[in-house]
This record gives sequence, structure tokens and C-alpha cells, in this order.
Amino acid sequence: MDISSYVLLSHEQALRRRLDVAANNMANMSTVGFKREQPVFREYVEPTGDTDVKAARNTSFVLDFGAIHDTAAGSFQPTGNPLDLMIDGPGYLAVETPEGDTAYTRAGFVKVLESGDLATAGGQRILGEGGNPINIPPEMQGRLTHGADGSVIGPDGPLGRIAVTVFEDERALSPRGDGMMTGDGARELPAAETKLKTGGVEGSNVQAIVETTSMVEILRAYQTSMRMSEALNDMRKTAIDKLGRAS
Repeated sequence: MDISSYVLLSHEQALRRRLDVAANNMANMSTVGFKREQPVFREYVEPTGDTDVKAARNTSFVLDFGAIHDTAAGSFQPTGNPLDLMIDGPGYLAVETPEGDTAYTRAGFVKVLESGDLATAGGQRILGEGGNPINIPPEMQGRLTHGADGSVIGPDGPLGRIAVTVFEDERALSPRGDGMMTGDGARELPAAETKLKTGGVEGSNVQAIVETTSMVEILRAYQTSMRMSEALNDMRKTAIDKLGRAS
């Protein structure tokens, strides 16, 4: 293949990546706490050597640079469970994974395990201040409320505080594939900066019309790229045919 085919191929690979991301966003429209992803690309310039055409001395390719999350908040969805919560602002709940590591999520379904520890719907223990689990005595289970600052309050007073963790750079977070994320550079918010809504969870911030429009644009761009590729192939065949007749 000549250089033009490689340029078109890099463009089509970028379109495939965009389509995969848009499809994943659509599939998670109903996933609690899901944040819409957007792919990021960068230009790679390859010098092609001396040529009489100045504009052709460098060739630009499209490279996949990763993905970023749209941090816009989703809508509040009431659940009727006073333990469920939504983070009002930036940040994540810190949870303990089955491997013993720390992961992060915005899915605010909360329950009490048989051990008395607060946990997510998936059974991962929710970590409080200092990275410690929050344990609820048996006699207080069923009579809990949350404060706006993350405090877990029983009939006799506070039992602990759910930590909200923020990251200076959201790009440090990587999806685990189970609705949770991992990353470095986490910082716990103090109580004064923590804002929670209780009795519900945060819905996905994916908008169907936006993703549908994006998928249509991707399809049209891919069709244009394919037509350009076919035109280049026809041009090569014509050139070879003419050279063959001339010889």
C-alpha cells in the first residue's frame, strides 16, 4: 500500500474506536453512576522526505490517545431506600475490591452486610475516613440515616462518615469493567466539602440523542473514507493501465 492508504486506514481505525465508545455509552444508559466516555486522538506527523510539493513533505496520521470521562452529573433517581446516596458534585465512593484493593464508583446503592459493614449493591465494602470500613451494630441496623456531609447516623448519634474521594486529573482513572474504576492520586474530601443527596442514586449522564447523532456522523465519515479509498484504487488502476499501454 502507498502512503495515502495508510493515512485512510489510520482514519478508519479512529472511526472504529469512536463507534466502540459510542456503542458502550448507549449500552450503559441505564447504568447507575455511569459517566459518558469520549475518545481522544492525536496527530502523528511522519516526515516523507524531499519532494517538490512542500505540503507533501509531512504526512499526518491519526493515533488513539485514550478516553476521557464526561464529569457532568446524572439526574437524581429516587429509590425509597434512605441508605442510597448520590454525590452532589465531583468525587467517588471508595470501596474495597474482592482482591483487597481500593476501587472507586459513583453507584450509590448502599446496603448492610451480615457482618454489619456498609457495602455497595455488589457487596464491596464502602470505605469511610482513613480507608476504614463502617460497621453498624445489629441493634441500629434499619434505623440509619445519612448526613449531607457523608455522616452515617444511628439513633444514638454518628457511627462514621462515608469518604468521598476526588482526583486532580480524571485521566488517572481506568475502568475495571465491573462498574468500578482504579487510579492513583486520590484525595479524600473533608466533611465541609462533601455534599450527598440521600434516598436515591445518580443516573447515567448518557443522552441517547447525542450518542445516536454521533453514530450517524461516524457512519457517514466511514462511508466517505471508503469512497476515497475506492477512488484512489481506481486512480492506481488507470495509471497502471496507461503505463502498460505506453510500454
